[in-house]
Amino acid sequence: QVLLVESGGGLVQAGGSLRLSCAASGRTFSSLRMGWFRQAPGKERELVIGISWSGRSTSYVDSVKGRFTISRDNAKNMVYLQMNSLKFEDTAVYYCAAAERVGPYEYWGQGTQVTVSS
Repeated sequence: QVLLVESGGGLVQAGGSLRLSCAASGRTFSSLRMGWFRQAPGKERELVIGISWSGRSTSYVDSVKGRFTISRDNAKNMVYLQMNSLKFEDTAVYYCAAAERVGPYEYWGQGTQVTVSS
């Protein structure tokens, strides 16, 4: 079992920045793939950005390209989401998620609200 706890959400003006953090416990963190999902009202949850267990590989949706960055610190069991140039449409609940090296994301945090005012 993996416990994930997000922090760092809040209200920010369009064009601003936020940094989300996710603390993981319960498993060998360095063996897990990590990702950030988001879910806006009335929309399905989507994978925004992910990072491999080693941190050497990342992937993201086109809508956040050049604005969002994911990073991890395996020594601290932490993963981060740096969000810059935020847009109104980035408003959503953001979830930290973990997966084994192969397979679907199966561990989830409780979510943190990010609200971008236009």
